[in-house]
Amino acid sequence: MELNFLTDNAIIYVLIAWVAIFAVAKGLRLERYGFSIKPYSLTYKNYKVQDALVRLLGRTRRGVRVFADVSVIAGFIMMGYVFFFLFLNISNYFVEPDEFAELTVLLPGVTMTSASAIMYFLLSIPIVLVIHEGAHGIVGVLEKINIKTGGFAIFIAMFAGFVEPDEEQFSKAKKISRLRLIGAGPTSNVIFAFILGAILLTNPLFAMGLGGVPGAEPLVDVFYESAAAGVLVLSVIDGGGAQQAGIQQNDMIIKIDDVNIASATDLQANPVEPGDTVNVTVLRDGSEIVFPVTIMASPDDPERGLIGIMRNDMGQLPEPIFNFIDWNLDTSFGWQFSWFLLWLWMISFFIGIINMLPLPILDGGKFIHTIIEGRISEKTVNGIMMAVYAISFIVFGLNIGLSYVKSGWFTI
Repeated sequence: MELNFLTDNAIIYVLIAWVAIFAVAKGLRLERYGFSIKPYSLTYKNYKVQDALVRLLGRTRRGVRVFADVSVIAGFIMMGYVFFFLFLNISNYFVEPDEFAELTVLLPGVTMTSASAIMYFLLSIPIVLVIHEGAHGIVGVLEKINIKTGGFAIFIAMFAGFVEPDEEQFSKAKKISRLRLIGAGPTSNVIFAFILGAILLTNPLFAMGLGGVPGAEPLVDVFYESAAAGVLVLSVIDGGGAQQAGIQQNDMIIKIDDVNIASATDLQANPVEPGDTVNVTVLRDGSEIVFPVTIMASPDDPERGLIGIMRNDMGQLPEPIFNFIDWNLDTSFGWQFSWFLLWLWMISFFIGIINMLPLPILDGGKFIHTIIEGRISEKTVNGIMMAVYAISFIVFGLNIGLSYVKSGWFTI
């Protein structure tokens, strides 16, 4: 496996951060407060979670009961959706390659090398885990299944949250009670994602996130106006051909000579040579203007030609129809906060959905096992579960593997 320089640096930063966390935990002797500290992990267990959940349930019992019942139905729907998504994606790879969604497992420092992406990920994961495990816990208390402990664990670059129900009470509980408890975690994440998504429908960046969700295209069409085709000029390079020709900030480049430019990709696919003169058509205040631009040489590569602009590689963002929230995307804080909310939505939605994939360590595996156990022999149950796990591993693995085949080792 060959990692680029940026990935190597990111791994080093993650390891340095882990060493710092480990050293601080040891220095503060956090073992006294319920922490278990090992060279590769930091685990915290709280034995008073049950009391907090009982108090919370006392105020929300009716709503939790409805939520628990919904979680069983939602569990089946989410399991069906995750298989639909993964099977459809495999099919797209061979039938409609342009529609294939590349997938990767998010690992800070390995598949996540952007500092901003790692920051958004690290801020989002604790929120998602608290919601997920809290839902498991409160439904467990509702179903009279005691929660012995709750907490979290850090494994160098990965986070995990957990609640530990009393195994004896769980195994003796009614099947519907166990299904409610299991389905509660993923359902809470998806419901949270829906609520957050409803707010983000007023944010132009959210349309980008919806673009990666199969079946979400109608939402984009309903809640957003189509983005204008072209490449937005963020600024012009002093003394460059674009500035000398009269191109200005916020102009939209829509054509070079006779080639239509719909995105930055089209611009990159239309190479120009230093010293050439090309006709650049821009859209300014609704009018098309043609500028003859003399191509300048790139400072980094004299043989590569540049128009002389700083462009927006993301393209024009679609305009939300219900634009009653000012997200201040023209400010650094507004931009960063919007990206964080987009990451929080994506992680919450996909963790909820993927958790219903029938694998041994996920809620989906427990969900299927609970459904079929007791009706047939234990040996048959184990055989069926092994077959289900194998299918899930193959389908999920193919999605990851085909993504690698298509783009090689890619990072975020």
